Amino acid sequence: MSSNKELRAKARNQLGGGIFQNQWIMVMIACLVVDLILGAVSFTAIGTLILLGPLSYGLVRVVVRRAHDNKDVDFGDLFSGFTEDIGGNIVLGLLVELFTMLWSLLFIIPGIIKSYSYSQAFHIKHDDPSKDWKTCIDESRAMMNGYKWKLFCLDLSFIGWYLLGMLCFGIGVIFVTPYHEMARANFYLELSGTAKAE
Repeated sequence: MSSNKELRAKARNQLGGGIFQNQWIMVMIACLVVDLILGAVSFTAIGTLILLGPLSYGLVRVVVRRAHDNKDVDFGDLFSGFTEDIGGNIVLGLLVELFTMLWSLLFIIPGIIKSYSYSQAFHIKHDDPSKDWKTCIDESRAMMNGYKWKLFCLDLSFIGWYLLGMLCFGIGVIFVTPYHEMARANFYLELSGTAKAE
């Protein structure tokens, strides 16, 4: 497994190396569209839970295809979760949120730990859409055994970038999100053994 520094470097290269590069902007727009849609329905829990799974699946497709296949962003991919086993994606999103919330009721730390246990579920679902929610969650838990701390440290390494983005009236944060999502995609590709040799 590459170091977090190497995972971040891969993400930057795949995005074109700078925040004003075409693919960085395209992934940024994809992330922003997901945030705006979920924000628009945030007043209703049912709307959020229905859309969360399919949009999570679609965003995974966007970043994984960029990270793994070096493909240009296709915004049609963002909505693939609505055409590829939409029911399975809704249920997976619902149950990941539900299980994380239930563990969080036992104090914050167990909830955080479980969120990392379930963090690869949509990547696994994307690799094989025929897998049901239980298989995706079980495989994510097994895959993250011994790697939760590493992913936590990878996420933590973006804190400075997010703080810097917030200093720019919060607008800078939208430029950090694609960088973070691409680094997480590379983490999954290496952890699953599907990353391409450099």
